[in-house]
Amino acid sequence: MRKALAGILMVWASVAQADEVVIAALGDSLTQGYGLPQAEGFVPQLQTWLDDHGADVRMINAGVSGDTTAGGLARVGWTLEPEVDGMIVALGGNDLLRGLNPMQARTNIDGILQAAQAADVEVLLIGMQAPGNFGPDYKAQFDAIYPELAKTYGTGYLYSFFAGLLEEGQPLDPVALRAWFQSDGIHPNALGVERIVQAVGPQVLALVEQVRAGGQ
Repeated sequence: MRKALAGILMVWASVAQADEVVIAALGDSLTQGYGLPQAEGFVPQLQTWLDDHGADVRMINAGVSGDTTAGGLARVGWTLEPEVDGMIVALGGNDLLRGLNPMQARTNIDGILQAAQAADVEVLLIGMQAPGNFGPDYKAQFDAIYPELAKTYGTGYLYSFFAGLLEEGQPLDPVALRAWFQSDGIHPNALGVERIVQAVGPQVLALVEQVRAGGQ
């Protein structure tokens, strides 16, 4: 009887593990949770939000402070471990801080999405908008990267990492939004992350549904 019960429990455990969706969040300091206690960063707060909404999801924090889109491309291979079912891609902020060529960023993100496609991993692509001080041509080229690549690869898409703090098309103004940012004016504080997660969370639930639909 004990052996039979143990066998049943093992089957249940394997089913539970099979039902769990593993999502890696590939990003930079915004994803990593720069300047915040671990529990208050983006990935832990998103994990809590998903748990509260009954999603059987395990998040992996693949954010590295200072990473550009080139850095993300360089490490996407080991981010896409066999256990990973879905991936959030939130890169580009450091490309903007360094004024890098938008075409380089496009090529790098394209490479990341190619790698995800080859690994049969569903993606939520989160955009980033260039500030106006780079000029209208630079801004137009950079801002177009995310919606165009999302359409090309059929990924999920959210127009901005800061969607919880501003409307689509509204410029990011950390001075006006200082209540949600740390003193550096670049990284959100814990309350800002909470609002960001409220916007990102439903998109991640949609990503989970895509993963489950693909596995049927």
